Amino acid sequence: MSRSANRRQENHKISRELFVLTYGALVAQLCKDYQQDEDVNKCLDDMGYNIGIRLVEDFLARSAVKKCRNYSETADIIAQVAFKRYLGVTPSVTCTKWNEFSLILDKNPLVDFVEELPAGRSSLCFCGLLCGAIRGALEMVNLAAEVTFIHDSLKGDEVTEIGITFLKKVEDKKKKKNK
Repeated sequence: MSRSANRRQENHKISRELFVLTYGALVAQLCKDYQQDEDVNKCLDDMGYNIGIRLVEDFLARSAVKKCRNYSETADIIAQVAFKRYLGVTPSVTCTKWNEFSLILDKNPLVDFVEELPAGRSSLCFCGLLCGAIRGALEMVNLAAEVTFIHDSLKGDEVTEIGITFLKKVEDKKKKKNK
């Protein structure tokens, strides 16, 4: 491997570790700022949503993915391309209904340095940022979705499972005006 390719790989690893540590510090600060887990969860979801609506442009520009024809293809692209690109993991995808999918992470990179939830914070959704980011990105490509944690390894589950329910395809406002 060339020296520059090795350096790029090292930089990617360093920046991922820095992101994970910074994210943990962010959640810790939110726990200090807010008494209720629901407030922290809402804040993380809102932050994730804002990240998702901005991240989708970078994703579409760099990934060269084609327009998805159905929800199944969309779920596969989220797992195989987006998660791999931004978090370095590839969750498996399971389908429960024609519009419901689960992303199953055997290893959640956001909890690399976290052993357990803080005491008294059992309803904290530590990785709630992920749900918001997925929801925001999907909304930007005109797909309304509900995104929730079904299982969480920090709460004693074997894996982390994120559920995505596609609600409807949102019609583009430009298309409505032209009709």
